[in-house]
Amino acid sequence: MLNPDSWTLMQGLLVFAGCALVIALAGTRITGVVDQLADRTGIGEAAAGAVLLGFSTSIGGSVLSVTAAWNGNADLAVSNALGGIAVQTFFLAVADMVYRRANLEHAAASVPNMIQNALLIMLLALIMMTPLLPEFTLWHVHIASPLLFVFYVYGIHLAQNAHNKPMWTPTQTRETREDQPDDTSRMPSTWRLWVEFTLLFVVLGLAGWTLEPAATVIAAKTGLTQTVVGVMLTAISTSIPELVTSIAAVRRGALTLAVGGIIGGNAFDTLFMAASDIAYRDGSIYHTMTQSAQLWVSLTLLMSAVLMMGLLRRERVGPGRIGVESVVLILLYISGAALLLSAL
Repeated sequence: MLNPDSWTLMQGLLVFAGCALVIALAGTRITGVVDQLADRTGIGEAAAGAVLLGFSTSIGGSVLSVTAAWNGNADLAVSNALGGIAVQTFFLAVADMVYRRANLEHAAASVPNMIQNALLIMLLALIMMTPLLPEFTLWHVHIASPLLFVFYVYGIHLAQNAHNKPMWTPTQTRETREDQPDDTSRMPSTWRLWVEFTLLFVVLGLAGWTLEPAATVIAAKTGLTQTVVGVMLTAISTSIPELVTSIAAVRRGALTLAVGGIIGGNAFDTLFMAASDIAYRDGSIYHTMTQSAQLWVSLTLLMSAVLMMGLLRRERVGPGRIGVESVVLILLYISGAALLLSAL
């Protein structure tokens, strides 16, 4: 059982399901911890969602992609990273269904969230453009990888500045939920919150590391391509925390945290590509992208642009009491999944 090469399909499925369950449970708990840290430290829900929640809930997928790239499974590494962004954007539409008072994009109006979404669009565009550039690497790493890190850090810096010193603010309505800190006197100490956050972070990372060989076994035993396994299995399973945490945050009334966690996690997920490129020893991982993977980059870029329109337009109530943009996001994701599966 310890050697993945000897696993049967059933053993691979059991390990996969076990890791997915651990990710869901740990991801649920870490939402409350991050919400309390946002209030304790004063960094705000948008920044906490982008950096702490986005980083922690994405660590499982990050470890999986890096491990896959190190083992030479470039398709799995790329499809897991890009598939996770699409499914997490889809989860934001699901969270919009849970919040019945108004459209989530309207109620969670936040300049830092819009900046983070613009950052995501920029990073996705760079990933989409890189396979068209010369395959020049230094120590097997393409120049696009350090650029992704630089742009990400700069974008987070801009988002934090927008929180601390906003140059303009969204119009407040009775449906808008502002980021109001809770009573910190009833919260655990900051030190205890950081310890719990670190432990949950490690658990999520270990689950992602164990998930990679299980996914490889499933792909080998079923005959599915690594792209399909990455987009439809590992990306969804490692994104379970984003679904659970966004719904949990909505129910807690932390709407800015819910949206910021998804968008921030998506921006962080683009760094999976950079980290995977560093781990991949056979050249530029960007130039191994299949047509299916490139289609998924285009889809995630389109979904991110639609989400940006929703954040700017701020429709109060749409069809079925969810935003028109949420309906479009659902249709785009389902269409992309159908196209991917129809190519089997």
